[in-house]
Amino acid sequence: MFLDFYKLREQPFGVTPDPRYLYFSPGHREALASLFYGIETGRGFLSLIAEPGMGKTTLLFQLLQRWKGYVHSAFLFQTQCDSRELIRYLLDDLGLKSDGEDIVRMHSELNDFLYRETKAGRRVVVFIDEAQNLSDSVLETVRLLSDFEAPDKKLLQIILAGQPELSERLSRAGLAQLRQRIAIPARLEALAPGEVVRYVQHRLQVAGYEGPDLFSSAALELIAKSSRGIPRLINNICFNALSLGCAMQKTQIDATVAKEAAQELSVGLAVPKGVDSQPRETRSVTASLRSSMESGFRRMQGSFLGRRLLSMTLLLLVIGSLGIFLGKRTRSATLQPSILSGLNSASDAGSQVPESPTERHLLSSVTGQASPEIRHAEAGESSIKSFTYVIQPKDTLRDLCMSMLGRYDNAVLSEIRELNPDLKNPDHLDVGQEIRLPVSATN
Repeated sequence: MFLDFYKLREQPFGVTPDPRYLYFSPGHREALASLFYGIETGRGFLSLIAEPGMGKTTLLFQLLQRWKGYVHSAFLFQTQCDSRELIRYLLDDLGLKSDGEDIVRMHSELNDFLYRETKAGRRVVVFIDEAQNLSDSVLETVRLLSDFEAPDKKLLQIILAGQPELSERLSRAGLAQLRQRIAIPARLEALAPGEVVRYVQHRLQVAGYEGPDLFSSAALELIAKSSRGIPRLINNICFNALSLGCAMQKTQIDATVAKEAAQELSVGLAVPKGVDSQPRETRSVTASLRSSMESGFRRMQGSFLGRRLLSMTLLLLVIGSLGIFLGKRTRSATLQPSILSGLNSASDAGSQVPESPTERHLLSSVTGQASPEIRHAEAGESSIKSFTYVIQPKDTLRDLCMSMLGRYDNAVLSEIRELNPDLKNPDHLDVGQEIRLPVSATN
């Protein structure tokens, strides 16, 4: 294990959704702010769309952690189910007893529970992860859950989280009613190369690394290209690179080690130009199959029947190759950002910086109690774009800057001082204190 070798407290590139390791890229900050705003204002239906490995589950856990104590929540993972099973899972996660048979009775129990929680001043939020697996009939059941409402508010907040297939499903005509109810659609996009560098540094710092740069700039560049900016793939490559580096007694992961780590995971990865994306084992198997096929073709050429079989085999190979080519083209088109939206102009509107005073609440990224807003320069004010954060227990300015801005240095401190002229001691923050932080750090 490389923890002792690199002096790490814990494994920095794990696969479990640990909120401590959530890196607030600009896209993550905007998505988290959108979901906070939707819950805070009782919008009813929200959605979060992201490719596999982008950290949507981790983001949802972060949202749960920040709302802890203020909402009664249920988190549903079992999405390959029918409507009755979904309601039973929901009641069980909310701590309600149910026989699981009479769906009418289950609806009545849920309705009574929602009224009791609302009367007690608590919100009820349901997170449905991997929602793309829900059948159309179950999605319709989810839509009907939003009918639980009082005259002046929704009794239940629902967040649908899923892969791009979810937005494609919601774009169908048969699900128009559900799509129209989604007040705030949020999306997570792949990290830019510069964000990949800050993402890796952030995870290393959370894991307790305090030495010189553990990954060389060339290694980080290769990791960014190989992973396509997808956090899960970044984690896998970095974990492999650290394991290899430890075995080779390398104190820094260079491009050679990173390249070998990426090659071991090259199936499904966009390995950079110049990197052989086919593992040695695969090359040997492919060569053996090619040799066997060529020998068989030569034997078949000796007879009329053989020639006929050869012609048919070649035709099938051509058809198969064409199918694979078209499949790749279709998949490529599916992954284009314009197709990923699936929610048409509503999705684009949800990802823009709000202009109305009410919608500026979107830019809070940390607490349901805050009334955050993107600040625009007024006469005599700083021109730095910022948002307001309410200090939580155990918060430090360094941790906030590293998680939200990816860095903590004199330039960032200078911006924070400019935004907060009354901040006397950056090393001492009081719980409940409001502080303005820059949306992004300048170089």
